[in-house]
Amino acid sequence: MINVKTSYGLLNKKYILLLSVLICNLQLVYSQDIVSSTLDKNEIKNLSNLCKVWGFLKYYHPNVAKGNFNWDEQLLTIILKIEKATSNEAISKIYIDWIDSLGEIKTCRSCKDVKSKEYFDKNFNLSWTQNTEVFSNELSKKLKQIEDNRFQGKNHYVSTGKADNVEIINEPKYENFEFPDENHRLLSLFRYWNVVEYFYPYKYKTDKNWDEVLSEMIPKFKNAKNTTEYHLAMLETTVKLDDSHATFYTDPISDFFGRKYSPAFFNMVENKLVITSFFKDSLAKQNDLKIGDVIEKAEGIDVKKIITANQMYIRGSNNKVKDSHSGFFVTTGVTDSIKLTIKRGDNEIIKNFGRYEIKVLRGEFPKNKEKYKILDNNIAYVDMSYLEMKDVDKMMLDLKSTKAIIIDYREYMKFTPFMIARRLIQTKKEYAKIIKPDLSYPGRFIWEPTETIPPKKNHYYAGKVVVLVNESTQSASEYATMLLQTGDNVTTIGCQTSGADGNVSYNEFLGYKSLITGLGVFYPDGGETQRVGIKVDVVVHPTIKGIQEGRDEILEKALEFVKK
Repeated sequence: MINVKTSYGLLNKKYILLLSVLICNLQLVYSQDIVSSTLDKNEIKNLSNLCKVWGFLKYYHPNVAKGNFNWDEQLLTIILKIEKATSNEAISKIYIDWIDSLGEIKTCRSCKDVKSKEYFDKNFNLSWTQNTEVFSNELSKKLKQIEDNRFQGKNHYVSTGKADNVEIINEPKYENFEFPDENHRLLSLFRYWNVVEYFYPYKYKTDKNWDEVLSEMIPKFKNAKNTTEYHLAMLETTVKLDDSHATFYTDPISDFFGRKYSPAFFNMVENKLVITSFFKDSLAKQNDLKIGDVIEKAEGIDVKKIITANQMYIRGSNNKVKDSHSGFFVTTGVTDSIKLTIKRGDNEIIKNFGRYEIKVLRGEFPKNKEKYKILDNNIAYVDMSYLEMKDVDKMMLDLKSTKAIIIDYREYMKFTPFMIARRLIQTKKEYAKIIKPDLSYPGRFIWEPTETIPPKKNHYYAGKVVVLVNESTQSASEYATMLLQTGDNVTTIGCQTSGADGNVSYNEFLGYKSLITGLGVFYPDGGETQRVGIKVDVVVHPTIKGIQEGRDEILEKALEFVKK
């Protein structure tokens, strides 16, 4: 079965009705209101540049990066001055005076010693500091001086964790900030935007240029009329990272989309929204829902139009992941039921189906499930969502004489399978290259030495190995799959994975945290994993017919492959 994780929720009944009026342009009412209140281009340009200068000084200026100033308060003061300025020259003078007030910039001799580092620079861009159409020559020179003599040492605002992924530290805490004032909302955006600008390894991979995201989101943050609009703006900004790790949940968001859910999991199959599994079989039976049912309309509105209208809120590194989240934006709301139009075979069913709070939907985690077993034709199957590291030695001994081992990574694993992978190779293998942020030169990333794995002598498994993957194969499971792919006789079968490889880090709006990917992970040859997912040798696209028949088409393809 295809399993899909729950997402934020979906349009409630009120907004479904409004959507029917606005269906021609496929925009939610809140989004329409925000966009209609845009600032003029000059205001957006000035605020965008302020965001960039403020963030640059925060991480680069020797006295600021030490934590010598209340940097949030500095921004709130400067915003008022920038808004009153009437020319580029006047704005440059404000910045020059501001920089001069921060103290002496001493010569940094070690800053020139960068040749010894192997840099990944697709994210790095400080060319804006030298844009003389916006900044005066004097200001550009000062900004270049700061770059050349940037802060070295322990930065007050940023550190790294055990895996070298970025950790944001020492930021002022904001409580009861559900709907702050206009300038604090901008501060919230600027803080989040600059963390991505300097420390997000996959900034270069976003669909929309990160500078364009800033220009687009400034009016939405500044002009937000209420708590809901502000929280939707934060959610939209997070989604624009195009990162399956990038999650953002708040109570106002849940209230907007609704807290009552369908008892079914959904996915887009053959371009149709299909029920793929259930929270509880009893609720499915109670509501007469069946695996393979195709959802065509919700409250009389075409499913695809609802999904399109919510696209800005559907997170994911690629469309495969977004498809797995889309169903929740169709069926969740605030009422106890929803009218769905369902296609079941040749029949069309139109009726109300129940919706439930998440506490009702939660089922017990299956117990005593087999961690591994031997199927027909002496083929072994391993469920990595249940297998534990302590099981590996016994398992490999039990499976030593099997024809093949099928390793299922379509759910989140419990451990990284080094001890399995070492038994699949006879010589030392490279399996990944990683980039980490260079805190001494923010915005630049350093290539770490290539990750390698040695064989486990006298424990080589000579049979075929197949790794099963799909859109639920994410993060550590993707990294683990790369590890197994070093095997001498390993084939990966399934569909596109989540495309979110690398340890996670926290990023913050004011008072609210969001996850982002913190490290960049590549194949040894430099091949990318973010967004595109892990390399798949044999691609399988599940079908509606297969789902209706209760078949696991990916596993079927694996068995077919092994038997050949």
